[in-house]
Amino acid sequence: MKKPLILIFLILLIDQVVKFWVKLNFTLGEELFLIGDWCRLHFIENEGMAFGMSFGEEIGKLILTLFRIVAATLIFLYLRRLIIKKESNLIVYAFALIFAGAVGNIIDSLFYGLIFSESSFFTTAEFLSEAGGYAPLCLGKVVDMFYFPLIDTTLPQWIPFVGGNHFEFFNAIFNVADIAITGGVGLLIISAFKVKNKKNESSPEEVIEETNNKL
Repeated sequence: MKKPLILIFLILLIDQVVKFWVKLNFTLGEELFLIGDWCRLHFIENEGMAFGMSFGEEIGKLILTLFRIVAATLIFLYLRRLIIKKESNLIVYAFALIFAGAVGNIIDSLFYGLIFSESSFFTTAEFLSEAGGYAPLCLGKVVDMFYFPLIDTTLPQWIPFVGGNHFEFFNAIFNVADIAITGGVGLLIISAFKVKNKKNESSPEEVIEETNNKL
């Protein structure tokens, strides 16, 4: 179980270091161009749902945070079971990535409202400000910063209905935790294909023997 735990620790460390740096040095909406126009840091905050959606104001945010904690706990218990059963490394590391990503964003929701002052479009946040944090426990916002608008253009006028409109491909803004979750899901998909191909290549006798062993 040592290697998956090291992976989880490293992802959480990188995720939180990047978030702290952005939170303390960027105003909301501030950008830093890394490579051309298509690779940027762009600081935003969201309520923790996909695409920045929210529901039910503070009660909805609290329910969402508690749900994520329960989900992360179940993922960890399942990960522990996979390790005990000595499942394939691909599956183990997939769930380790998903767990690390989930916890990384949960930390923001749980504690950032307590330890940071409010970020704005004019001022950066302060860490452990004398004025206090911007929100109670469980009501913090998730920090996002990676922005890769691979295509950012205006559509030609000759295209029916949408000609002349602004078009941007891949306008999601995300963080290290989100990358870990996406990577974990990707590994699970690869693992599923590998299992499917292995079954297709197995003889009927091998399939029967494997089924009997599981029983």
